Amino acid sequence: MRGLLDGLVSAGTPARLLFVHAHPDDETLTTGVALAHHVARGDDVHVLTCTLGEEGEVIPPALAHLEGDGPALAAHRRGELAAAVAALGVTHHLLGAAGPHDAPAFRDSGMAGSAAAADPRAFAGVPLAVAAEAVGAVLDAVDPHVVVTYDAGGGYGHPDHVRTHEATRLAAASRGVPVLGVLVPLSWATQDREWLARSVPEGEGWVLPTAEHAYAANVVPDEVATRAVVDPSVVPVQEGALRAHATQVVLGAGWYALSNHHVFRLAGREAYALLDPDTGRPLPEGRP
Repeated sequence: MRGLLDGLVSAGTPARLLFVHAHPDDETLTTGVALAHHVARGDDVHVLTCTLGEEGEVIPPALAHLEGDGPALAAHRRGELAAAVAALGVTHHLLGAAGPHDAPAFRDSGMAGSAAAADPRAFAGVPLAVAAEAVGAVLDAVDPHVVVTYDAGGGYGHPDHVRTHEATRLAAASRGVPVLGVLVPLSWATQDREWLARSVPEGEGWVLPTAEHAYAANVVPDEVATRAVVDPSVVPVQEGALRAHATQVVLGAGWYALSNHHVFRLAGREAYALLDPDTGRPLPEGRP
């Protein structure tokens, strides 16, 4: 596979990257390896978060009172996010918030079918042009060489992830900025499933993947994922950022789990593809 920036930024030139995510924790769960890797390279790395995750489930019993209390959970997750991006060493932006303490323009829409989607500020429900304009304002301020976000399906179909992809792609296309989407090669999904079966403790309620496509819709044939960041050395940085997201993540030895007890491997690698600006589909770049 190519490197993340091959052919997009001149070799030896410090790059400016903008990663666009829907909720706090998505930045570390989905692109934590790339974020830490490019910070270590000396690149100028930015993260844009579109909502504060008001509809998230809360794992620790001591914080269970936050679940269902949107404003309280948003405030708490904002603090978690600040600690996570500090651990990663990136510059953070909150969509529609002019200052570090201002409220964002949009809120978490919840999973598909959630009552939260009816809120007038729900990110998935606002007109696409409005969402894209807000993302575009951050693009103009950051002026990135490359933007990174989800694939067209939002990774696993969450409405806010899909809207994040749509708004980011529209804003970037109008400015001529290339967009990379996160994918999972089928061979990696298979390897991770086998590793988790050997490595995760039994009898503790963890849910192991039983098939390559158990968790994510963005598992693709290997040839579709044309770019990658492979850097196991940054996993400790990613783990440090994950610890900050205590309401959402349980950290194990080389793996993490979400509130549904599904486990994922911390393999120190992430795959991507350059997306067609019109359709959002991965472009067939070849795999040198």
